[in-house]
Amino acid sequence: MSTVDLKGLVRDIPDFPRPGIVFKDITPLLLDAAALDQAVSELAALARPLSVDLVVAAEARGFILGAALARELGVGFVPARKPGKLPSQTVSAEYVLEYGIDALEMHADALAGGIRVLVHDDLLATGGTAAAVCKLVEELGAVVAGCAFLVELSFLDGRARLAPHEVLTVIEYTD
Repeated sequence: MSTVDLKGLVRDIPDFPRPGIVFKDITPLLLDAAALDQAVSELAALARPLSVDLVVAAEARGFILGAALARELGVGFVPARKPGKLPSQTVSAEYVLEYGIDALEMHADALAGGIRVLVHDDLLATGGTAAAVCKLVEELGAVVAGCAFLVELSFLDGRARLAPHEVLTVIEYTD
């Protein structure tokens, strides 16, 4: 079976969303059916040993692979959305981005005690978004079994912010 060079399909967009930031754009990877399939398969292979019950993914890009990952693992999916987007009672957590402050919400009844959750987002940078999702998961009484990302910018040390949770990544950038 041939494999796709996933890292080769991630393109750099300089100075987005502001000067000095080099945005890692996964859109070319998503356009390639074989690459998309491989990315989901590789994420699932990393996550399968964690025996999770649900995947919780952050809006918006986390949804793209998060739901597909949940399907591949045979588990349910919970969206962590921007404020005001969910119709029922929510819990909320703020987090700091490399370029600002944001917040995520989840339905207050989305998780039950003891449920094992895989936190997913497309990219791990400073870890703020994933840490906020972990906080929400734990606040609702579930267990963060691990965190899985397609891309990790390891030079930003987001992995340390997620400790003691296990961090799984498919593509790593060291600088």
